[in-house]
Amino acid sequence: TIVKADLGQESQIERGVALVTGGRRGIGRAICKALASNGFDIAIVDKVDDEEVQKTIAIAEQFGRSVQFKKLDISSIDQHRGLVSEVQSTLGDITCLVNNAGIQVPVRGDILDVPEDMFDTLMDVNLKGTFFLTQAVARQMIETECTSTERSIITVTSANAALVSPEKGPYCISKAGLSMASQQFAIRLAPAGIRVHEIRPGLIETDMTAEVFEKYSPDVKAGTICPMRRWGQPEDIANGIATLAIGAMPFSTGDIYNIGGGMQIPRL
Repeated sequence: TIVKADLGQESQIERGVALVTGGRRGIGRAICKALASNGFDIAIVDKVDDEEVQKTIAIAEQFGRSVQFKKLDISSIDQHRGLVSEVQSTLGDITCLVNNAGIQVPVRGDILDVPEDMFDTLMDVNLKGTFFLTQAVARQMIETECTSTERSIITVTSANAALVSPEKGPYCISKAGLSMASQQFAIRLAPAGIRVHEIRPGLIETDMTAEVFEKYSPDVKAGTICPMRRWGQPEDIANGIATLAIGAMPFSTGDIYNIGGGMQIPRL
């Protein structure tokens, strides 16, 4: 599905194309909105195509941007090159990749009971799929003639890249691996002027955290988990990503941005 921008609307700064994985709803939708409002055309990638996708498209369209949706499970690595080529030919050069897609463990429990197939599925999406999509986009960025346009790759990991949650061990492991991958890409792509950033959300109120909302809320409100004493909202993450994507932190690459109300701060 491609929705073309309304040429009757006032144009903004043209920032190129932002490819957002897991952009269907929640944090992904907020990211699409924030980037569209800052002048990016949007390529949404998600493994589900439903009415939620149409809502996100409509939101991005309100800012006069062109929007493309591609149904794709990012663990399908053989389709990455085609995805990048399709986006480039229909929307233009990808100047920002936001690796937002990710899955949680289906059942929280003892790490000694984690089955191999569940571990593999989670790694295929969270780590392997994200790694190879980043590789594909990075190659396109390098091969494209460099202009003054800001270029960035922003990966959404988790506070669990550093904080241990034994009941969801494979998830934590996948995010820790993704954090190291982000550092590797930052070093490799810095000479090409491509900035690489990592966003570590804390407790964000989304569908993914709905099952633990009641469990964690008392400690959030008491400040024992989150010093700012509230759950984060998708917009908190999206605004941070937009700040980086537009180049407002121009001398930053390989940095880790914790957006979790202070929950990453060690204390006694």
